[in-house]
Amino acid sequence: MSRPRFRPDSGSSPPDDELYNIIPTDNLHTDHPCLQYPQVRIIISSLQDVGNLRTPPFHPWLPSMDLLHWLGLFFGFQSDNVKNQREHLVLHLANAHMSLSHPPDTNGSFQNIVLREFRSKLLENYTNWCSYLGAESNVRIPDSSGFGSDITRRELLYVGLYLLIWGESANLRFMPECICYIFHHMAMELNKILEDCTDENTGEPWIPSISGENAFLNRVVKPIYDTINVEVMRSKNGTTSHDKWRNYDDFNEYFWSKECFHNLKWPLDFDNDFTSGRKTGFVEQRTFWNVFRSFDRLWVMLFVSLHLMCILAREEKKLPWQALNDKDDKIRVLSLFITWSGMRFLHALLEAAMEFSRLSREMPGLVLRMVLKISVAAAWTCGFLICYTRIWVQRDHDRHWSGEANERVTTFLRLAFVYGLPELVKLVLFFLPCIRMNCKAFYPVSWWFHGDCFIGRGMKEGVVDSIKYILFWVVVLATKFTFSYFFQIKPMISTTKQLLDSTNAEYEWGGNAIFSVSNKFIIGLLWLPVLLIYMADTQIWYSIYSPFVGAVMGLLQQLGEIRNIEQLSLRFRFFATAIQFNLMPQEETKISCPTLREQFSEAIHRLKVRCGLRKPLEMVELESNQVDANKFVLIWNEIITTFREEDIISDHEVELLQLSQHSWLIRVIRWPCFLLGNELLRALVLATDFVDAPDNWLWHKICKNEYTRCAVIETYDSVKYLMLHVLIKRNTEEHSILQTIFSEIDLSIGIGKFTMTFRTAALLQVHSKLLKLVELLLEPNKNVNEIVNVMQALYEIVVRRLFRVKRTIRQLLELGLAKNPTATGGYLFENVVDFPDHGNNNFYTQVKRLHSILTTKDSMQTIPANNEARRRLAFFSNSLFMKMPPAPQVEKMIAFSVLTPFNDEDVLYSKEALETKNEDGISILYYLQTIYDDEWKNFIQRMRLEGMETADEIWTTKLRDLRLWASYRGQTLARTVRGMMYYYRALKLLAFLDSSSETNTTVTEKEGIALMKYTFVVSCQKYWEHKAERNPRAEEIMDLLKHNEALRVSYIDQVSTGIDDNDEKEYYSVLIKYDRKLEREVEIYRIKLPGPIKLGEGKPENQNHGFVYTRGDAVQTIDMNQDNNFEEALKIRNLLEEFRHHHGIRRPTILGVREHIFTGSVSSVAWFMSAQETSFVTLLQRLFANLLKIRMHYGHPDVFDRLWFMTRGGLSKASKVINISEDIFAGFNCTLRGGSVTHHEYIQVGKGRDLGLNQISTFETKIACGNGEQILSRDVYRLSQRLDFFKMLSFFYTTIGYFFNTTVIILSVYVFLWGQLYLALSGVENSVLGNDNNSKKAVSAVINQELIIQFGLFATLPAILESSIEIGFLEAIWEFLVMQLQLSTVFYIFSTGTRAHFFGRTILHGGAKYRQTGRNFVVQHTSFAENYRLYARSHFIKAIEFGLILTVYAMYTPSAKVTFFYIDMAVTCWLLVLSWIFAPFLFNPSGFDWLKTVNDFDDFMNWIWYRGGVFAKAEQSWESWWYEEQDHLLTTSLWGKLLEIILNLRFFFFQYGIVYHLRIAGQSRSISVYLLSWIFIFVAFGVYLTLVYVRDKYRAKEHIYFVRMADYLLMILGILVIVLLRAFTAFKYVDIFTSLLLFIPTGWGLISIAQVFRPLLRHTRLWDSVVCVARLYDILFGVIVMAPVAVLSWLPGFQLMQTRILFNDAFSKGLQMFKIITEKVHQKDA
Repeated sequence: MSRPRFRPDSGSSPPDDELYNIIPTDNLHTDHPCLQYPQVRIIISSLQDVGNLRTPPFHPWLPSMDLLHWLGLFFGFQSDNVKNQREHLVLHLANAHMSLSHPPDTNGSFQNIVLREFRSKLLENYTNWCSYLGAESNVRIPDSSGFGSDITRRELLYVGLYLLIWGESANLRFMPECICYIFHHMAMELNKILEDCTDENTGEPWIPSISGENAFLNRVVKPIYDTINVEVMRSKNGTTSHDKWRNYDDFNEYFWSKECFHNLKWPLDFDNDFTSGRKTGFVEQRTFWNVFRSFDRLWVMLFVSLHLMCILAREEKKLPWQALNDKDDKIRVLSLFITWSGMRFLHALLEAAMEFSRLSREMPGLVLRMVLKISVAAAWTCGFLICYTRIWVQRDHDRHWSGEANERVTTFLRLAFVYGLPELVKLVLFFLPCIRMNCKAFYPVSWWFHGDCFIGRGMKEGVVDSIKYILFWVVVLATKFTFSYFFQIKPMISTTKQLLDSTNAEYEWGGNAIFSVSNKFIIGLLWLPVLLIYMADTQIWYSIYSPFVGAVMGLLQQLGEIRNIEQLSLRFRFFATAIQFNLMPQEETKISCPTLREQFSEAIHRLKVRCGLRKPLEMVELESNQVDANKFVLIWNEIITTFREEDIISDHEVELLQLSQHSWLIRVIRWPCFLLGNELLRALVLATDFVDAPDNWLWHKICKNEYTRCAVIETYDSVKYLMLHVLIKRNTEEHSILQTIFSEIDLSIGIGKFTMTFRTAALLQVHSKLLKLVELLLEPNKNVNEIVNVMQALYEIVVRRLFRVKRTIRQLLELGLAKNPTATGGYLFENVVDFPDHGNNNFYTQVKRLHSILTTKDSMQTIPANNEARRRLAFFSNSLFMKMPPAPQVEKMIAFSVLTPFNDEDVLYSKEALETKNEDGISILYYLQTIYDDEWKNFIQRMRLEGMETADEIWTTKLRDLRLWASYRGQTLARTVRGMMYYYRALKLLAFLDSSSETNTTVTEKEGIALMKYTFVVSCQKYWEHKAERNPRAEEIMDLLKHNEALRVSYIDQVSTGIDDNDEKEYYSVLIKYDRKLEREVEIYRIKLPGPIKLGEGKPENQNHGFVYTRGDAVQTIDMNQDNNFEEALKIRNLLEEFRHHHGIRRPTILGVREHIFTGSVSSVAWFMSAQETSFVTLLQRLFANLLKIRMHYGHPDVFDRLWFMTRGGLSKASKVINISEDIFAGFNCTLRGGSVTHHEYIQVGKGRDLGLNQISTFETKIACGNGEQILSRDVYRLSQRLDFFKMLSFFYTTIGYFFNTTVIILSVYVFLWGQLYLALSGVENSVLGNDNNSKKAVSAVINQELIIQFGLFATLPAILESSIEIGFLEAIWEFLVMQLQLSTVFYIFSTGTRAHFFGRTILHGGAKYRQTGRNFVVQHTSFAENYRLYARSHFIKAIEFGLILTVYAMYTPSAKVTFFYIDMAVTCWLLVLSWIFAPFLFNPSGFDWLKTVNDFDDFMNWIWYRGGVFAKAEQSWESWWYEEQDHLLTTSLWGKLLEIILNLRFFFFQYGIVYHLRIAGQSRSISVYLLSWIFIFVAFGVYLTLVYVRDKYRAKEHIYFVRMADYLLMILGILVIVLLRAFTAFKYVDIFTSLLLFIPTGWGLISIAQVFRPLLRHTRLWDSVVCVARLYDILFGVIVMAPVAVLSWLPGFQLMQTRILFNDAFSKGLQMFKIITEKVHQKDA
């Protein structure tokens, strides 16, 4: 059912041919600025040239139709899809034409060159696909030496067909090879039409098998979509195991096999394995073994190196190589090959086990490869083992190294050489760039190592790049292994030998036979944490080296050379040249090939400009070139104007910062006044101090400072022009006198005799009178008499004191320097002063500027005052001295789009949102007024200038401005739109400047070229819902459209068919814009979809939906929390030129862009997050891209090669759950398909981050879960297997390795603490280890490395180094100290716990899901109940467990308490415990307020006991939350459940260790003591069940006495039992406390295990008891957490300290945040 293009309430509709997006391609006669370009007309005319093509049979052919209409009618494409792709094609080819060096001729011969390049790039992936499958391409372009219209037409038909297929494929766009398959067959049918083939059955002209209205959608797209949808339904919203259903990648990889041609056929036949449930290409299995499976080479290196170090450390030599002096040790080294081959055998088994479900009869190649790999790996392992054993058998038999033994060694070495030969070959090939592994000669080798795969070929880097990252990793690994050998392995070997040689340990508990076998259990406990840290500490060393290397690279890129306004002032005189050099297109040289000398001179010229070494002479040259000077003035002033529009500077600062254009005949560049402060007075002082100095010497002194020279000349020229051309009437005697004076001054300066003619000491008096005159001229009501008096006094000073030669009245009259006393007209200057009109803005602007130069006595280093304005000016100026490609003209630049997905976020803050107060009486507006105090004052100043008279008008006539002001300081769509529309504004300005010397340029042309080069698409998938629900967001989006010409909005429209009772819906993709002529919203395109777009993750599906409406060669992906600045937008031409340059051996396909985190000033937590994020998006990504060559796409705002990605799966991946971190998969896909990712720091985009701890933790949870899913993915597996070894290391440690190693380090804390507890409780610590310093040395190394992680090394060190580059070393150290005082360590430790918990849980059990973080300002206190829901399982309970272990350990190890080892361990572990417990309170507004603490506990208890119902949410009911926390156990695998049970058995061990230390046990070591403790547990549980039964049965009021009687009986029974135990046993009262320590962990272990068996226990009576006990445990945990918080809240002053920690930045503005948090203050007056 079709829909009208206008809503019913929109009035009369214009005809369809008048509706267009950017260019009216249907009507060349329309007066549109884009149609004035001949390139556009040529392309449209070529499309309309259908020649002698056969007309479509089922639709009348109209003369206005073109080639795309022809394709649409033949193949059944939708008309709006045709319109969309027509404009797409026209814009692309027209822009490509414009980039040519010469304009096209009337015949359009250049079009064929452009068209061929476009077709080659668009169909490159299709060509590669055909080559891979061995299929002949159906793109058949006749060979011809010339360019004919038939060839052009055929080229246009092929590219048009592909674009139409892609444009209507909807979700199929995520499957690029599926689109290749469709195009392959449709191109085949197109060829039959073009070749006039006939149907063999009917004899009629050939008709495509897919034809008719909407045939492509209904017969191609929808059947495939429905098949995918069935699989999505099977996934149960992604909760089903990944190996049980197929995702987008599985369907796409179906087309990587030739079988697709035989099975799926054409037209599509779905009665085949395409619709079956068999996985394709890869099986995602949820297991920790994926880390070994994917990165097996890494683990082989680690374990083989560990094996080697153990052999070398065995002899306990001082240096490792000294052990090799013994031949026995040399032979033992050969056992490395057994470890190596054994790990390869394990890897082969894992490959077969994980891919087993993919095996079938149809995949014999896969079965053969797996069988062969297992067999060969097993054979090598057995062979090495047998040969190695035979060596030692012969050695032991002969008792020395006999000839036979040596012969067996030689045999082993030969075998080892053969085994290592493939690695040697790979090493040789690695350094031979001419040999590629993807050629057919190497297919067997590639098949053996990597299998048969379409992607993953051609990822090799150049030799130079490879050497750079190899050297980096050699240094890192050398440091890691050196440290591991001397501080981990060697000490542990000594302890191990001691334990093996000693007698078995005596245990202080029962069951010695279990644990005392040769002390091996003790050895295992000591080795385990060391091994865990050994596996993970490479990440630590990488985290130490990478920031330093990244910092050095930043210095080499000239980052931080201009760090502040002071440094900008010193180099501002080079600024104009830098802008001209980088932002303005350079004139094309006539010499096509410059000589080597010219190239060298040009390089030196660029180096001098960028390093600020150009002499001021160039500024003088610029003064003589008014065109270039005016361009600089326009750009700089526009930047300052945008600053004022954003309210980050005041009107006064605008006057001081702006450059004045050439006026008043001033001969020098009129630098901003903030640069000229005090310069004139400095020159006057110099002149008065050296009154007898010659002119040349004095002028040389003045010219040493360019600003002083310009200030002197500008002041003189301004005064001269003011006197002669403005103030004094012409043709008067006074005018003649002044003209004579200035002529004499000019003459004396010209002949170099100024100081001989004039007294420089009188210049200060002249300055004083001039200042008085200027002040009088600036007064609104000018007093003529006062001005005349000042002029007379000034005349007297000049004539009587300034001239060295005193002259009489007669002499003055003769020289024309005095007024004739006989003349009429009154006194001197009377009746000759003429004032300009009040509307003469230029006059008042110039006089104000003159006043600033005359009055300023101090250097204006504090201008501008706003920190953000200062930062932006410093970065922009610094970036212009960095290396960047030269900017082309706007017409020749690469066209691009910006794409932003939008869901339900804020568009604008509403009036209600700004006014609404929280529980402390604080509104968002008041909060913003406090944080951005200076910007609020600037805003009010601007509003008053725009007509606001009273403060109340801010809520009425100026309400929209108020909402925008507030929204521009939040993370809203309005802020993002404003920032991205700066591109459009910048392009219009740059286009005007490009042609400013031309005379035929109009403003409309500039708008036209800007529209052709830039489009901003916001994909608002819920816009239709917002309109239907009358949601204010719809109106706000409409307002944004109205005020931003280049903005377009796409959304999904739902239309009810009304055919049957089910009321099925049709879905349409719609693009709208605001029509300025009609003054309303209009629909441009409406393309029917096969169904709802959300088959996968929402954000990438939304992004894919809007992608089809973007234009240009590039697309920048921008998220909803981003911003942009006008000055940065000016450099977009330079950035896009990077696509035309090689970086290494490839041109980039993704341009990484630097980000500035603009939310760091809101609170300390936001600052910590900002510092961490800033170092990642600058320093680390600089390292990833430029050295390690492994940068991926980590989100926004990267710029994509649009055509490259639209043919290779889009900008992200969208499969449910597995692609939850959708952005990084674009980088994976790019690398696997041979693309290249770079990073550029001369341009930056703003980015907001989460502001509160809960928001940040939710974000960290999302990232950790996403990385847990990435480990399972095929992309990570293929990258890790196909990258070279060192690049694989970079890939691992820069992506999932960070989260994996963080988890391992936290796991090592667990292992370490439980191991130490075991040694303490068992008595082994004293009886066997005693004072063994070697084991403590190794374990201390573990502790210290854990401490490094806890202090936030991963985030702090990069942040310090990046800050030292950009703001200076001392400032960076100060920032670091302030961060420590604000407890950043606590924040980073807490974040580490978040990552480790959710990463580990995701790998084991799954449960990853998209989490909405929210980006609102954190001004409201978060309740304890909410914090408990968020952090109970991830932090609180783990911290309580660690604290319990540390407490028990301190109780039972008296010998260790006084040692440094215990202190070291206690500090490290207690820091973790305290951070995990107190962080949610420290970084929570009013976290230690006593009243809020009391209310929080009441709210917590209400939440705990609220029963709710079936539909109760987790926020309302503890029970609902408790069930949600277990959901991952319902979907986990059997192995996940078993591992969960095994991990929970640790609590039973805790019970086992404690029970033998009870006094009542009487030092018995019998196992019966442990069994009796279990009997006590069951008895206690039975008593509890009895009480619950009594309470439930006698709950009514009349039976309350029965309940009380039961309680009394229980109390009496308990007392009686204690008395009896005290009388007849060794029971002590301390046993009661010890029993609590004993049984509480055991009960928690039972509850945790019961949760695993929930499906079995759910319907039994026992489950209700489990729920009741679990509720009591959560109450207990809540009390434990709240108790210390309550104590601190009660203490006076602690709340003030906490507020200072949380809002330190606001305290620098007058402790306003303390008032915000602790008092109910009134709103500020506007």
